[in-house]
Amino acid sequence: MNKQSMTDMIVSTKTAKNLTWETMGKDLEMSPVWLASACLGMNSAPKDKAVAIAKYLGLDVEVASALEAYPTKEWEQAVPTDPLIYRIYEVVGVYGETLKEVIQEKFGDGIMSAIDFSMEVDKIEDPKGDRVLLTLNGKFLPYKSW
Repeated sequence: MNKQSMTDMIVSTKTAKNLTWETMGKDLEMSPVWLASACLGMNSAPKDKAVAIAKYLGLDVEVASALEAYPTKEWEQAVPTDPLIYRIYEVVGVYGETLKEVIQEKFGDGIMSAIDFSMEVDKIEDPKGDRVLLTLNGKFLPYKSW
């Protein structure tokens, strides 16, 4: 089973069981953002987590094996060349679908504004290496029906 087939099966099962990433994360004691990313094929899961996810959803060992497989993190792109911008671009490429899933699950069908928006960059000192904390704060804009 490839990552796309795995993702299709997981998402359809999640939908059929009326589950959310948040609920699944709490039940499985996993970060819902990481869980969504792994289930969408952008991260590999350690064996114990892969087995737990498949068992929780009532899916077979093929799904667990696909969850364990290393992903090819690719998306349609025009790659920036500046190293810092490239890494931010990579984060969006790898986690963009995950963020979309989690945001829309919490707010509904819509987008995060980049107009009514603020961003903060903070430094967190860490003995293992300083950390960058990006805070993106955008107003939620629901899509409207007409």
